[in-house]
Amino acid sequence: MLKNMFTFFLSQWCEKCVGLLTFYGEIRLSPFTKRKGPGLNSRPGRRYTALEGKFWMMKKFDRHFSMSAKIWLLVLGGGMLLWSQMIWAKPAPSQILHLQIPILGTSLTPHHLPMGLVSNIVIDLIERRDQDGLRIQFHTEPGQFSLLARKAIHHAITQALHAAHLPVDSWTVQLKFPYAGLTVYGESLSAMVGLSVAAMVKGDTLLDGRILTGTITDQGTIGAVGGLQLKILAAYRHDFQRVFVPSVYDERDGDWQTPFLMQVSPVGTVEEAYQGLTGRQLSDRP
Repeated sequence: MLKNMFTFFLSQWCEKCVGLLTFYGEIRLSPFTKRKGPGLNSRPGRRYTALEGKFWMMKKFDRHFSMSAKIWLLVLGGGMLLWSQMIWAKPAPSQILHLQIPILGTSLTPHHLPMGLVSNIVIDLIERRDQDGLRIQFHTEPGQFSLLARKAIHHAITQALHAAHLPVDSWTVQLKFPYAGLTVYGESLSAMVGLSVAAMVKGDTLLDGRILTGTITDQGTIGAVGGLQLKILAAYRHDFQRVFVPSVYDERDGDWQTPFLMQVSPVGTVEEAYQGLTGRQLSDRP
């Protein structure tokens, strides 16, 4: 509100200065000013027109200020107005990164049988000019994220960036599920999303043909998820060569089979998972 009031008064003042200087130039160049007609005489009880009133004000203004002083006043007012807009303007982002990553999940067939599937998540990483803290935002179109998925992703991103010892106060993460009318449920995508965001911040690239399923725990380990056999088969159908799974299995899954020419690699920590996905170290610190 203070910004709006200050800007309003400055703009009004500059407008008056411009109008006054414009009228001053018109009066100086007009033959009307050289005529000593009765219209400019001051007689008691006489009402003056708006033009005569402006001219009378201009004569008083002209008597007290030189032309150079008037121009400097106008320049000063315009400078103050420009300065106020620059001070209160919202900082523009300095960098925007874009990445689409694969995720593993499960769903039901039309006959209500469980199946594994591969879908995608779109990540936009925006570096702001302020230091107001990490922001994680979820698009609601075309697809949506369930509350459980949002909490798991938020936690995974925070833990991954913390494990990488990265400054995150100037970053905004925006996530989109690009499938109209569908919703992401569950937590198993969260580790893949969190480590992908860390790779974007670090400038590392995800290796082709590799995918991860799991969560990230408070201790920095890859947490167990269900439906591993279904997810592995889905990754195989989409030509992934290597799948990273939690080293701690969900007992309800039982034993699972590794498809021909596919490598299934159990990982226990975020460092192991990140190195498998990127071929690089998560943290530069020893």
